[in-house]
Amino acid sequence: MIRICSTEDVPKGTVISADVDGTTLAVVHGEDDRFYAVRDECSHAAVALSEGEVEGCTLECWLHGSRFDLRTGEPTGLPATEPVPVYPVEVRDGEIYVSMTPSNGVTR
Repeated sequence: MIRICSTEDVPKGTVISADVDGTTLAVVHGEDDRFYAVRDECSHAAVALSEGEVEGCTLECWLHGSRFDLRTGEPTGLPATEPVPVYPVEVRDGEIYVSMTPSNGVTR
């Protein structure tokens, strides 16, 4: 697990971008008060998901409106049809840690 930042750096309902060994992640504080990490690139248009909107347990791409389930990486709204990689997150002592092995098997 790699330390990303403090939980205080990601207020509830927001998302930040973090670079880990050349892979850019979108780290999200979901409205369910859990933290999530997905690859910071929409599978439809290759734009930063971290610039999108958090709604519940989804992250919406700002360009075309594709939504992705933060738990599974699966698209929940068109035009995206391919999932994004989801990375396991642990919170320890107020710090966010991420494993760089996707939990959903998507490596794109």
